[in-house]
Amino acid sequence: MKILVVAPSWIGDTILAQPLLVLLKRKHPAARIDVLAPDWSAPLLARMAEVDAVIINPFRHGEFNFGMRRALGRRLASADYQQAYVLPNSWKSALIPFFAGIARRIGYQGEARYLLLNERHRLDVARHPQLVQRYASLAGPLPDSLPLPRLNSTTEQQQAVRRALHLPPDAAPVIFCPGAEYGPAKRWPAQHYAALARLVATSQQPVWLVGSAKDAAVGDEISALAQGAALNLCGRSSLEQAIDLIASARCVVSNDSGLMHVAAALGRHLVALYGSSSPTYTPPLSPHAKIVSRSLPCSPCFQRECPLGHFDCLNGIEPQQVAATINEQLLASNAAPEAYKAGISGP
Repeated sequence: MKILVVAPSWIGDTILAQPLLVLLKRKHPAARIDVLAPDWSAPLLARMAEVDAVIINPFRHGEFNFGMRRALGRRLASADYQQAYVLPNSWKSALIPFFAGIARRIGYQGEARYLLLNERHRLDVARHPQLVQRYASLAGPLPDSLPLPRLNSTTEQQQAVRRALHLPPDAAPVIFCPGAEYGPAKRWPAQHYAALARLVATSQQPVWLVGSAKDAAVGDEISALAQGAALNLCGRSSLEQAIDLIASARCVVSNDSGLMHVAAALGRHLVALYGSSSPTYTPPLSPHAKIVSRSLPCSPCFQRECPLGHFDCLNGIEPQQVAATINEQLLASNAAPEAYKAGISGP
């Protein structure tokens, strides 16, 4: 059995697709699973035990290019895949498996894909409110409990990235992920992150800011406001290195972003901050995650910018509340150093 999975474009959605891969492996233990994915998500898929190979999808988000899609599909025809699972709902995302001549092409109905897909599922929102459930149900009826996403990271990989970035090998950092590519309505304010850094940073428990080059500016702002309590690593590490940095964190604080789902898949203690998005639809899939949300009547609005102009859903989450949540997380696992236990009180 050879299976091709057409992956979503977003990093977080790629993590949420992993339970589908696990269920496919359970169903076909000897199957080879290849994933067609953008180059930026390849490091994630390489850390998933279920993935045999990543085929780079060269098309940027929204790019059509019918001729190149047909050419890629015809090249993949020689791989002799028996099944294809198309996770994006767009018409163009189903073209490559169609041109590859894959016998079973499975996905949701999406944008009039009647010819391109020959096993079309109808979305039942009430039955499957979470995105992870929608992906996983393409493999068949869901089990009583879904497998959780899991990314691999070894001690050797974690130490290697610290050496490469000149970071102390024995520090137990609290890592902040202050970015959210979708838009400002998903980003906790920089001044709040800075205040939180001043509350939780110690000599043995530094605060490190992790994110992409797009997050470098907000990382600089947080670092300046934190007055030395936070080290900005945004843009200094690749996604692969970010995985290993997060894997060694004592705790992670993140907006609803791809790195939030990475932290969950690495089993880290996690405080996830939700504003315009929904923890019902895309929650961090980990027993070690704690969601902080104000649950205002206007949220979730799923907008990139606050339509009311006040961003109260995130501005109203106080640093002291998040610090107390971190403390609860670490005390519950007996992981908090004594200075940290004594240094933070509840809101």
